[in-house]
Amino acid sequence: MKERPTVLYDVPGPRARRRNLLYTALFLLALAALIWWVMASLEEKNQLEWAKWSPIFTDSRAWTTYILPGLENTLIGAALAMVIALPLGALFGIARLSDHRWTRAAAGTVVEFFRAIPVLILMLFANAAYSEFTDISPENRPLYAVVTGLVLYNASVLAEVVRAGILSLPSGQTDAAKAIGMRKGQTMTNVLLPQSVTAMLPALVSQLVVIVKDTALGGAMLGFSELLASVRPMSANYGANTIASFTVVAVIFVVLNFALTTFAGWLERRLRRAKKSTGAVVGADAVEELATPGEHVGPADETR
Repeated sequence: MKERPTVLYDVPGPRARRRNLLYTALFLLALAALIWWVMASLEEKNQLEWAKWSPIFTDSRAWTTYILPGLENTLIGAALAMVIALPLGALFGIARLSDHRWTRAAAGTVVEFFRAIPVLILMLFANAAYSEFTDISPENRPLYAVVTGLVLYNASVLAEVVRAGILSLPSGQTDAAKAIGMRKGQTMTNVLLPQSVTAMLPALVSQLVVIVKDTALGGAMLGFSELLASVRPMSANYGANTIASFTVVAVIFVVLNFALTTFAGWLERRLRRAKKSTGAVVGADAVEELATPGEHVGPADETR
């Protein structure tokens, strides 16, 4: 059966297939050699002994005292940052597309400023500001600082994602909305944003994964008791093996981010199927409702 052509790349021929198969085999061999070297090094240092891993898997105190509270703080910090950064990023992204020059300039200045500063510095500045100018307790201050730094940085990045997603749409979408009398705000909320969500989703999810991982910066520098920071007290006070503790924490991070990306992939497929299976048909009543004040769409206009 003849293979279907693709517009993205040429279908590989027999030689290219053999070459790709050879590269795949070499990569798998190199990966297997790397894994064997790591496991052999750990075995040589007696790091694979069950006695060093058993406290984490046989004693619930390792989870109830250290890992689960750290996971809870990680989820709280990441969730708060996501909930605040997403609408804030959308607001600044839309503001950068405004017809008013001063609005565009102000939004662009804020976005470029906070996007250029490392998130760790933002956390440190936020922690110092909360310490000097607020009465937030020292126990809660690291959480506030971590969330503030994550929001400021990731909202700036998400603003660019939103702006690029909207600009990726064909200009005909805006022209069609203007043709039926939609104002700019209605065009943005009813036409452009809903259609650009699918295009923006992969970049949005990748930035949400970054938020989850960057909570560990607060544990390293601000004493925020998140998941990664639970390794140090667990090793010092509980006697858990450091490598085993880091491995468990790394696996938990992988599971969290994999669940997030899997959900996003499912949502993207669902949105694409919904777009293919439904059509946006605007009736006469909807046209009347969306028309600008003072305008009337008569029968002759509806049939044109």
